[in-house]
Amino acid sequence: MTIKLIALVLGIWPIAQVWADPPELLRIIRNARDAESRQIYATAGTAVNVLGMRAVSGLDEAWLMEMHDSSASIEGVDQALASARPARNSPGSAYLVPDELLGSARSLIALYRPGFSYRADEAAKSLPRARYLLVSIYRTKSGDETAFAGIVKLRRAVNDSINLNRPQIAYEVVAGTVSGTYVFVTPLATLKNLDDGLTRTPAYAEGAWNESKKAAAETEINHERLLLRIDPGLSYVSEEFASGDAEFWKPK
Repeated sequence: MTIKLIALVLGIWPIAQVWADPPELLRIIRNARDAESRQIYATAGTAVNVLGMRAVSGLDEAWLMEMHDSSASIEGVDQALASARPARNSPGSAYLVPDELLGSARSLIALYRPGFSYRADEAAKSLPRARYLLVSIYRTKSGDETAFAGIVKLRRAVNDSINLNRPQIAYEVVAGTVSGTYVFVTPLATLKNLDDGLTRTPAYAEGAWNESKKAAAETEINHERLLLRIDPGLSYVSEEFASGDAEFWKPK
């Protein structure tokens, strides 16, 4: 952690970053409409990895997901971006550009929740090789985290019982929307990974699965599921992050 912070202060990439630990914080910009976001981060000289994504289904949204180790990292990137663009909603902004159909973009900051995650280390290691992200957003009743934790535990048990190879990283949104909002990020190397979840739940796991669905109906206010395709043209990642597949991340 100390090496990463020193690297950030010096304005260079954190070369000690090993993609085995999930990012402690995410800053997610949903409906980021600027196609030049990669160049904006490069111009600002930011020491942060940013995944740029486009919606595979539903409304034509573009997402940016900054991966941070600390709040100080978010502050450093924010200051660098502010100095690199003349105005927040100018044509050079990577953020809050209004759209007639989708409205303005929304920026969220989310904190890593290891207890809600499922094989999070595996998910983090697979991020550089991911081509899609399956993103689930849960908005729960205020103050009902205990019940939500029970649902997550049941679903993890079902996944383990059928050996579902779909690791995910859980985050709690701490700024940008109502409390009790959680974001689950599942990296996918291919959409074939989704086929594993289409098979019928075996009889021995149906009890836990039905129990989780019943508890979810009583606890969750809203559950939104989105499939996003990672776009290297919108992304801004370090050489270390891209080293696993440089041809994809940084084509000549």
